[in-house]
Amino acid sequence: MIQAESLTRFYGDMAAVKNLSFHVRRGEVMGLLGPNGAGKSTTMKMLTCFLPPSSGEATIDGVPLERSLDVRRRLGYLSENAPSYADLDVHTHLRFVGQMHGIPRATLDDRILEMAGVCGLHTVIHRRIDELSKGFRQRVGLAASMLHDPECLILDEPTTGLDPNQIVEIRHLIRHLAEKKTVLLSSHVLPEVEAVCDRMMIIDGGELRAMGTSAELARLGHGGAILHVRMKEAAPAEAALSLMEEQFSDLDIEREEIDGGMVAVLRHPDPDAEMNEAMFRATVKSGATLLELRQETARLEDVFRRITGGQG
Repeated sequence: MIQAESLTRFYGDMAAVKNLSFHVRRGEVMGLLGPNGAGKSTTMKMLTCFLPPSSGEATIDGVPLERSLDVRRRLGYLSENAPSYADLDVHTHLRFVGQMHGIPRATLDDRILEMAGVCGLHTVIHRRIDELSKGFRQRVGLAASMLHDPECLILDEPTTGLDPNQIVEIRHLIRHLAEKKTVLLSSHVLPEVEAVCDRMMIIDGGELRAMGTSAELARLGHGGAILHVRMKEAAPAEAALSLMEEQFSDLDIEREEIDGGMVAVLRHPDPDAEMNEAMFRATVKSGATLLELRQETARLEDVFRRITGGQG
């Protein structure tokens, strides 16, 4: 659905985005992450035809950015501040947006009511936008971005300024939309991205640093497999750890005897090293009593900080 190849954008002599290549599949929610100044907004402005790339190319549903009107017909864009005509009521504002998109008058009112239902706006459809909460104004922005039934949605910080309840509501709404739309979502709220997105890409300094699912990025977060183990009785526990060292080369083990038992952290440079089952077999063979066996998974926050050098 979205295909970018070597997208680059200069502001004077400064490259805000450098040779950025990625694709977002049809029906996928892709998270766009990065510290402040990483190039996220510039990337979205290029994809939405607000800014031309200095070099490189991209297509939306197979249509190149050079055909900007055709691209915009396929896109729905919600900017961070969800701009709207605050002195209009919701229905009038959506009607104006629909007219700008060229939606036929015969079907426009039905389309407005449909989007009001999808975005939960029925109770405020005749209220002025400046009387609405931030959460409802975001919903108005979403409804406006989808009014022309685009194939792809690009959402820039859709939950900025919302309270926790509103964030959950917008998160559920995005997941609902993703059943039929392709979504590119930029956000600083990492748990939100992890909860909503199928895949994520992290950019820094205008360059792509990592891309993948939560599990794939988690492996990058700690750079290998990590296993936490607690066993009763130090002697058989030590024997079990020795069996692990025999089985896995390059295995690093931190041990500590506590209350006659053993606590250990096993680290292997291969993130796909299958240590769980091997540790269980080793404890059985050595006669150790296993009290805890836990594989560590890096949080998205850890991955983000590792990849971007702790900035942002």
